[in-house]
Amino acid sequence: MSFITKDFLLHTSYAKELYHQYAAPQGIIDFHNHLSPQEIAEDYHYSSITELWLDYDHYKWRAMRANGIEEKYITDKTTDAYERFAAWAKTVPYTLRNPLYHWTHLELKNTFGITDLLNEQSAKRIFDLCNEKLAQKAFSAQGLLKQYKVEVVCTTDEPLDSLEYHIKHRESGSELLMLPTFRADKLIKIDEPDFNQILEVLSQLTDIEINSYESYLLAIRKRADFFDSLGCKLSDIGLDTFYAEEYTTQEINQLFDELLTASSLSEEKVRKLKSAILVDLSRMYHAKGWVQQFHFGCIRNSNTRMFRHIGRDTGFDTIGDWNHAQALAKFLDRLDVDNRLAKTILYNLNPNDNNMIATMAANFNTTAEVGKIQFGSGWWFNDQKLGMTDQMNALSNHGLLSRFIGMLTDSRSILSFSRHEYFRRLLCSLLGEDMQNSELPNDMDLVGNMVSNISYGNAKQYFDFEKAKVGKDVVSVISV
Repeated sequence: MSFITKDFLLHTSYAKELYHQYAAPQGIIDFHNHLSPQEIAEDYHYSSITELWLDYDHYKWRAMRANGIEEKYITDKTTDAYERFAAWAKTVPYTLRNPLYHWTHLELKNTFGITDLLNEQSAKRIFDLCNEKLAQKAFSAQGLLKQYKVEVVCTTDEPLDSLEYHIKHRESGSELLMLPTFRADKLIKIDEPDFNQILEVLSQLTDIEINSYESYLLAIRKRADFFDSLGCKLSDIGLDTFYAEEYTTQEINQLFDELLTASSLSEEKVRKLKSAILVDLSRMYHAKGWVQQFHFGCIRNSNTRMFRHIGRDTGFDTIGDWNHAQALAKFLDRLDVDNRLAKTILYNLNPNDNNMIATMAANFNTTAEVGKIQFGSGWWFNDQKLGMTDQMNALSNHGLLSRFIGMLTDSRSILSFSRHEYFRRLLCSLLGEDMQNSELPNDMDLVGNMVSNISYGNAKQYFDFEKAKVGKDVVSVISV
């Protein structure tokens, strides 16, 4: 019998009806992920389940290391595909009560129709069955997205990216709407060793000599205009914490001049300059009508030895414990005071910040826009049963869960679209339990419409991606 039944995680009759009638039929609008635009544009066919499942999945890498698996079976893509898959299969039984156990079997069932548990004994058979399916046309990158009923995919793209694959995808006439997201991390990391190189490339791409803060902003706007021409509707930035230092325009101009000539700036000066860049980026997003996203609270690349061995972003990150409240309030108010605060989504990595974020969002909502400031779905270490439920409870207590724009994958693997189902089942379980306890009305249409909106409708209204659609004639004249 299948572990993942049709009523998985649905423990009341109300939850079952909410999910099957109101959540499951909805399509998917995935407004934040790290999928490869090239793989989507070229409708890539994956060589094996190993490539699709293990090549970019930090969650699995961390679990395999905890299980004593050698690194060559984790991140070394030259290792035999089956040997790597077998190492993961060996680890799966040890992931009981980790969300990976649920996700793994959801993905096998939803994508390949496999209901057996993955372990050492079943590994070879499941490996062969998955690869047999992946060889079929319907299991290409776009084919898999179609299976998951994905309508919109917003990739994560650096401001210096050529976006050539977004252009190629638009010209293909595909029904799938793939849009770029302006991920501005490198534009604010002025204290990174490669920042001068970033400035050189930015200057070359925009044909603007960057010799002042004003020219720096002008070059950034030119790149944002390019993204906008390809339907970009979102920005994003990853921060350790928010920057909201006091500064004057004259002071920032002088600091940027100093940055261009000095080997380094003091920490105080860096924070001031980052504060100004963050505000000016956000004002630009408001002018363009974009939604801005902030992912904050992560300590990245903590393990120096492994960083030197296999590089950054390889699964050695952790939850940070900064106090964000005062800086975040000051930052949002600085934008709101002259009515230049864009629609905003806040994703916190530390669950201790849930109630703070939920109450902060409510401070800057307006009567002109529904759900303008969003408390984003449980992110990264929080996108599991407890983390997502805690996020929804905090939002329910301090805001309007009914206006929540719901789930996103934040993933590099197409198979992670099963997390939308996981989220929807948890949502229905939460509301179904309230209905059973008479804490919500026994009105299936009332609660069911709320489920439909959180699953799909709210995001569709919030982003209004229909306006992002451009014709082939428009795309063909865009130059990089």
